[in-house]
Amino acid sequence: MAARTKTAKDRPSYRCTECGWQTAKWLGRCGECQAWGTVEEYGAPAVRTTAPGRVTTSAVPIGQVDGRQATARSTGVPELDRVLGGGLVPGAVVLLAGEPGVGKSTLLLDVAAKAASDEHRTLYVTGEESASQVRLRADRIKAIDDHLYLAAETDLSAVLGHLDAVKPSLLIMDSVQTVASPEIDGAPGGMAQVREVAGALIRASKERGMATLLVGHVTKDGAIAGPRLLEHLVDVVLSFEGDRHARLRLVRGVKNRYGTTDEVGCFELHDEGITGLADPSGLFLTRRDEPVPGTCLTVTLEGRRPLVAEVQALTVDSQIPSPRRTTSGLETSRVSMMLAVLEQRGRISALGKRDIYSATVGGVKLSEPAADLAIALALASAASDTPLPKNLVAIGEVGLAGEVRRVTGVQRRLAEAHRLGFTHALVPSDPGKVPAGMKVTEVADMGDALRVLPRSRRREAPRETEERR
Repeated sequence: MAARTKTAKDRPSYRCTECGWQTAKWLGRCGECQAWGTVEEYGAPAVRTTAPGRVTTSAVPIGQVDGRQATARSTGVPELDRVLGGGLVPGAVVLLAGEPGVGKSTLLLDVAAKAASDEHRTLYVTGEESASQVRLRADRIKAIDDHLYLAAETDLSAVLGHLDAVKPSLLIMDSVQTVASPEIDGAPGGMAQVREVAGALIRASKERGMATLLVGHVTKDGAIAGPRLLEHLVDVVLSFEGDRHARLRLVRGVKNRYGTTDEVGCFELHDEGITGLADPSGLFLTRRDEPVPGTCLTVTLEGRRPLVAEVQALTVDSQIPSPRRTTSGLETSRVSMMLAVLEQRGRISALGKRDIYSATVGGVKLSEPAADLAIALALASAASDTPLPKNLVAIGEVGLAGEVRRVTGVQRRLAEAHRLGFTHALVPSDPGKVPAGMKVTEVADMGDALRVLPRSRRREAPRETEERR
């Protein structure tokens, strides 16, 4: 009897549950997204032919499509509207992700109360807390409204039932990883469950013209937990950032089908809740009557928003063979580069054998190269124990050859510094239009920049004493 030939339909196939990549044999690591342990066996799909069906709506010229249905409605929180591109569009699905304890639930509960009105109901579904716990938070942040409905559910069918009963204009799901569908195998938060729950909520949002805000968890690496497909399905992806030991919180747009992704919303988290900051520069500055050695101000761009930030540096004699290099809010690699440039190009040799501490004020993180000049001047000021001139800001990227390079948005940075009362700025060559009444000094290299340091009186005094003796 002839042996039966194994057809392609009988042979097993393997697919990545993260990105959908297919392979003929099992692998421990996906060859497309490089995720570990996501390749699973599944039956080879049979070849099917889909016959043309009846269309739901006829195709029309794009000029005849009514665009008023996609008009954004304000959330009641101006800083969040800035990032969203004006507000929430009916039928839009927004994914807000952030680390635990950063303030996601507090922000969205405030949005839920401010967006609720007679014509627009809001449904807040929590899967992580009880309804009484959310009520206590609402009392604390004064987020009580008659048109804000609250439900504690972890079953997808129950959530869809609440949508039929309440008929909200805005749904807030906190969080998508805690809800599970009884028709799908697996624990809540798994790949299949997150895909099914998100897909059902997205379909309900599009069919009802209901805006939806989904809270997402993040992994230890800071990436959004769950399948990568989730970010592709939603319309807007927002990242909620901030140090839990600082008051500042930033909402940054990662993906936005209704606006730009270069806007940043600033918030301040306090005991009474969370409030938007239209002018957050005050959190990053220390107001003093007299300048202090080791401090320098710069203007950073968060998206398109200029923010004035303060860089501080401190140098002390080291008690160990290998001096310490400690940073907070700054990239250690960039600080090390500035130390090397100051020692080689600026002829400051006292930095190599001293402990050096550098930080920012207010919890802001400076990662763009435009802060290089401020970091270098703060280190030089700390090494010479000489304060920089008062009301001075430094803007520019510093190369390894000691040159000061141009950066983007110099005019916007200078306008923000002038608005806050700063009268002197160090910038690269050709800064463009300068605000009236502001003194702008163009520097070509670190030698020109270091000339702003006045001669140290503390170092001259001992010499005068020795000459008199």
